[in-house]
Formats: sequence, C-alpha cells, structure tokens
Amino acid sequence: MNIDLSLWQLVMDASLLVKLVMLSLLVASIASWMVIFQKRQLLHSARRAADRFEEHFWSGADLTRLYEGITSGKKQSQGMELIFEAGFREFMRMSQQGGMSANEMVDGAHRAMRIALTREMDRVENHLTFLATVGSTSPYVGLFGTVWGIMSSFQGLANATQATIQSVAPGISEALIATAMGLFAAIPAVIAYNRYSNQVERLELRYDNFKEELSTILQRQAHNLAKSELASTGEF
Repeated sequence: MNIDLSLWQLVMDASLLVKLVMLSLLVASIASWMVIFQKRQLLHSARRAADRFEEHFWSGADLTRLYEGITSGKKQSQGMELIFEAGFREFMRMSQQGGMSANEMVDGAHRAMRIALTREMDRVENHLTFLATVGSTSPYVGLFGTVWGIMSSFQGLANATQATIQSVAPGISEALIATAMGLFAAIPAVIAYNRYSNQVERLELRYDNFKEELSTILQRQAHNLAKSELASTGEF
C-alpha cells in the first residue's frame, strides 16, 4: 500500500483541531516576523538618531538655539531629542517664572526628562512582550496538536484488525508537523526577543546617562542665573 507522506498532503489530512493549531502557529509566526523587522528598523533608527544628536549636542552648540531648532522642526521629536526638549522646556519655563532656586529648576527639568524617557522607552519596548509570548507558548501549542494527533491516530487503530507501521505513520507524521511548526514559530521569536531586549536596555542606559549629564549642565546654568539675579538686585 502506497501512502502519500508529502507535507501538504499530511497537513490536509490532519484533523480539524490539529489544522487549527497549525493555522494559529502560522499566524503567530508571520506576526512575530513582522514585529521582528519593525523592531529592527525602529532600534536602528533610534541608535542613529541618538548618534546624530549627541554629536550635535557635544559640539558646543548653544542649548537655547538647539532647543529652538528642535521645536521649530516639522517632525515630532523622538529619543534623545525628546528628552532634551522636555527637560529644557521645563527649565526655561521655571527660570522665566522667577523666584525659583537653582535646585528647584533642575529638579523640575529632571522630572520632565524622566517622564519623557519613560514614554520613549514604552514606545521602544512595544510588542517585545508579544515576541516573548510567542517564543514561550508556541512549542506547547505545537505539542498539544501533536499529542491530539497521536491520540486520534491510535484511536483509529481500535477498529483496525491489524496494526502496522503503515497504518499509524500518516497520523503520527501529521501530528509531528504541529511540533515542528511550534518550534519554527518559537525559535526566531526567542532569538529576536533576547537580542532586542539587550539593545533596548543599552539604549535606555544611554538615554539615562544623557539625562544625568544634561541635569549637570542645567545645574551650572541655574546657578549662573541665580548669581546674575543676585547681582542685578545688588545682593551679590
């Protein structure tokens, strides 16, 4: 007896539940690859934007002009630019109010930058949990389809007068495809999650270091402003 064990035929001959398992794993795999390519582009763009901004920032550019250049642009600020914009805007607002101490101005700017950093990291980390979910659950979903397929195959032997390897081979083969599809969906998702999680952590550390460095610069500017106010009132 010749039995067609081609991949497509095995999939088509599988039970309805196993087919649903395979379909769900296929959808999860396609979705995870979309997230992988999207996240790769986003992180690459974020690193390049941070490189450009740091090069401009540490070239000795005036902070007020740098801020005006960012706010006058048409595109929305992201990454390090967003953190700088939020902190310097708050610093200028508090310095223009007057009556603020240097520490109060710096603390206000620091809080604004911390909020901006949190929002930016939430944008960067978006969908990473999806990759983790696909990577951790897909093998079990595939295993469930395999177990169900094998159970169905052996139940079919109950009515058979003679059990041979040829009679159980198709059922076991189609069931094992579900496990293979589970691994196919899980392995790229796990690799991408680990890789991108590391890159996100390094990017967050880079943003946080810039936030602290900018706070130090604003601290010096705040003290200079305080001295200027005292000098103008004749109290210095």
